[in-house]
Amino acid sequence: MSKEFIFKEKDLEGEETLRTIAAATRFNRWMYDVIRPHCTGRILEIGSGIGNISKLLIDEQKELTLSDLRSQYCDYLSLEFPGNEVLSIDLVHDQFENKYQQHLSGYDTVFALNVIEHIEDDNRAISNIFKFLRPGGKCVILVPAFQFLYNSFDEDLYHYRRYNRSNLNRLLSGYFQIVDSKYFNPIGILGWYLNGSIFKRRSIPGDQMKLFDQFVPVYKMIDFFTRPFLGLSVISVGVKK
Repeated sequence: MSKEFIFKEKDLEGEETLRTIAAATRFNRWMYDVIRPHCTGRILEIGSGIGNISKLLIDEQKELTLSDLRSQYCDYLSLEFPGNEVLSIDLVHDQFENKYQQHLSGYDTVFALNVIEHIEDDNRAISNIFKFLRPGGKCVILVPAFQFLYNSFDEDLYHYRRYNRSNLNRLLSGYFQIVDSKYFNPIGILGWYLNGSIFKRRSIPGDQMKLFDQFVPVYKMIDFFTRPFLGLSVISVGVKK
């Protein structure tokens, strides 16, 4: 979906969503467990936000560098995780290689959860993630799935598009060998559609997120059967060629 979004230094809508999701501890652990097998060596997280997933890696003493585009989040991360490096990273910076020269080919894993959909030139973003990785390094990408689900939530969160396994893997395969690809969180589709498409809400209701979180063990069992074809998100993992 072609849209012209104005970058806002203060991401009020995004931070509200992140704080709502922060309270969903089972959901965050579930998402982390899905990407965890691929997060090895020296790790760079693109778009750390308020650190919902970051803290789970840090708790396991992973070698993690955090990052975000907005100073709003970088400042928060520096206070919350003083023992970890925090970078300000723009994946489509005009002088990318000069600006981040000391970090090129410096990581074994780069992961970006719910980030690439915010970037109009997603091919350029992926090509720059490639530059951060050492040979054989892994790129882990999670993005919203299925364009027909695009609604008021996506608009308020400044999403350019949603993906499916086919077009996400096509995007990644120009730079990476795909080693894993699946959908994630099928039950989340119902809440996303009802709240964003039917009721036209602009943010995720906190009480609903708390209720959803209570039943994550059940959703994980459903996800086991639906991951080849259905989910609110899609996750793909590529190895640097």
